[in-house]
Amino acid sequence: MTYKEARVYLDEMSKYGSVLGLDTIRGLLRELGNPQDDLKFIHIAGTNGKGSVLAYTSTILSEAGYRIGRYVSPTVVSYLERIQVDGRWIPEEKFADLTERVRDAIARMEAAGEPSPTVFEAETAIAFLYYKEMECDFVVLEAGLGGELDATNIIKNTVCAVFTSISRDHIGVLGDTLEEISENKAGIIKPGCAVVSAAQKPEVTQILKARAEQYGLDFAQAGYVDTIREDFRGIRFSYKEFGELYSPLAGKSQITNAAAALEVIRMLRRLGYRISGEAVEKGIAHTVWQGRFSCVMDRPVFLLDGAHNEDAALRLRESVESYFPEKKLVCIMGVFKDKEYEKIADVMCPLASSVHTVSLPDRKRTLPAEELARTVRDRCPQIKVKADESVGQAVREALGEAGDEDVILAFGSLSYLEQVKEAVDKEMADQEKKEWMPVGQDAGRAGRFLEMPAQKRGMGK
Repeated sequence: MTYKEARVYLDEMSKYGSVLGLDTIRGLLRELGNPQDDLKFIHIAGTNGKGSVLAYTSTILSEAGYRIGRYVSPTVVSYLERIQVDGRWIPEEKFADLTERVRDAIARMEAAGEPSPTVFEAETAIAFLYYKEMECDFVVLEAGLGGELDATNIIKNTVCAVFTSISRDHIGVLGDTLEEISENKAGIIKPGCAVVSAAQKPEVTQILKARAEQYGLDFAQAGYVDTIREDFRGIRFSYKEFGELYSPLAGKSQITNAAAALEVIRMLRRLGYRISGEAVEKGIAHTVWQGRFSCVMDRPVFLLDGAHNEDAALRLRESVESYFPEKKLVCIMGVFKDKEYEKIADVMCPLASSVHTVSLPDRKRTLPAEELARTVRDRCPQIKVKADESVGQAVREALGEAGDEDVILAFGSLSYLEQVKEAVDKEMADQEKKEWMPVGQDAGRAGRFLEMPAQKRGMGK
């Protein structure tokens, strides 16, 4: 099986949707020899911040000399990004080989009359096989949907169950109230593990602590962070016994996420794992996480953020108001139709001078650009709103509207932010070509270039 064939096979599986429950993945992993039973896990659940806490934690542990598997969902840059060891993506050839093994195991299940696994279950099985083959010391594992019945919860050897900020999301699937959603996510807590939580609403903390006490487990919650300096390029802070640290991840939410990750490290130290202060300092400084208040251009400032629910939008708004007071803001927005997009619009769009709406790559789940534009117009009739035909068009028009001192913000689903980044890169590359164009060559294009100042430079990939 080639990598392309593996992707086609999994894409075909994705048409059948997802089903919560552990029976099917239990059967699949049994066919594969239960690779997950030979691994240790740091299991992360929550509504917002899972990926950032995963990135911080795994980078620190890699700096401490441990071999760390990362399981990430959703991805931003590449499909292969979801399965990593020490920050390196799984090679295409290895992914194809392991997909073939999983495909053959699924065929045996189907021949025996067992239910066929979902694509997420298949991907999770591929990841477990890879982490075992790579002899990982830990796997930092991001739960997919919820916790208790998520496919990742098939694991037994959880060293630490970690909870990022929990809020109302996937209403009706995980529960109808914040308490029900919290109970669902608390399902990743297992006898014998330690429990760490980010700062939470009191009712959420109560549920997590009660579940930990039920099993007699250690429980720690992130507390006050001493913020020394912050802007859209990163944060400098200290936390408990850790001295001054620098993180290149910007945004108000990253302060909370860094504290949660450091509480995980403090807990692992208490459990006997050796993690030096130098590893912590380097790990925080070397953490990379795309699509979370990420700056991809500096004149104008062009930011990407995957704020896809009300809680994330509130944190994004706080960051924008703090870092860019009185700045003109041009927005690009794309969301899934099963998200609380009205609430996201209520929070973010009043800050904007204009909003460009786009449809997402997943045409089944996307809220069409025209429908999103109508929603924004209804809530913010005072601003300019336009439904664009493509992400590239939205980027071009936003750059045309923004001056060098203004701010462009693309937000909503993580799933389209790589398209935005590619469109920005293309605009900058075209701009570089025009800058070096000889006098008199293609006067029309050269004239257009003069409207976009040469100082608009990106900050790299």
